[in-house]
Amino acid sequence: MNEIFLDTETTGLSFQNGHKIVEIACVETKDLIPTNKIFHKLINPQRDVPDEAFKVHGFSKEFLSNKKTFKQVADEFLNFIKGKKLIIHNANFDLDFLNGELG
Repeated sequence: MNEIFLDTETTGLSFQNGHKIVEIACVETKDLIPTNKIFHKLINPQRDVPDEAFKVHGFSKEFLSNKKTFKQVADEFLNFIKGKKLIIHNANFDLDFLNGELG
């Protein structure tokens, strides 16, 4: 079976409070052995990046301003993870943001 190790970085702690994803990183494995397939995108959140978030990931609003939006990378992301087992360290947090972004 293929697995995806997934992590996100965000502008804050709550999608419900208007925060957005700024980075998605995925590594694919097969039976937990890396396949060398990755999905990595920096994302324009189309909003400010609070200092607290910047201190965690180092991505400023200015740096992200020329990156694609989540909507622009969503199909590519979904195709990458389709039919694969997701392994997520902080699953509740990441899934809340991913589900929120996917609407």
